[in-house]
Amino acid sequence: MKTMHLRPAVLLGAASALILGCGDRSPLGVPSQAPTPHSVLIGGPLAPTGLLTCQPLPYDSATQTIGPEGGTIQIGAYSLVIPAGALAAPTMITAVVASGPVNAVRFQPEGLQFEQTAYLTMSYANCDLLGSIAPKQIAYTTDALGILEYLLSADDLLAQRVTGELHHFSEYAIAW
Repeated sequence: MKTMHLRPAVLLGAASALILGCGDRSPLGVPSQAPTPHSVLIGGPLAPTGLLTCQPLPYDSATQTIGPEGGTIQIGAYSLVIPAGALAAPTMITAVVASGPVNAVRFQPEGLQFEQTAYLTMSYANCDLLGSIAPKQIAYTTDALGILEYLLSADDLLAQRVTGELHHFSEYAIAW
């Protein structure tokens, strides 16, 4: 009689060990060298995986001087909000949206640091359906659009735009 009660417990224990042993591990226990998000808003399989593919936007550029009082730069379907106190002196800022398969924007002067967080909002209304349902973030990228870091971002699915926190100037693109 004891054998009948023990059999389900053994089967349950074996199944648990099998499930727990099926992880995606590096063969040598070496951590992945892939970029990690600055802040993971949604983890697991829904974490950002790459740049969003989009229909090319027309080339656009804007140049504006922003001072210590702050201001907003509108560049096509994107906007950069620089709060009061983020810049110590008036600074000429240029934003360029190049036409291509990725929604990206480059800011100059490159490397400009903000004293307070600035906010970049980028539209993805021109992007593919897969990207429109997956959570998005703004990614800090290389000139060749390699992802260096994911910015803390908020995705507005209904408005089809994402807003990220900027602390310095460089090139940014929408990732999912």
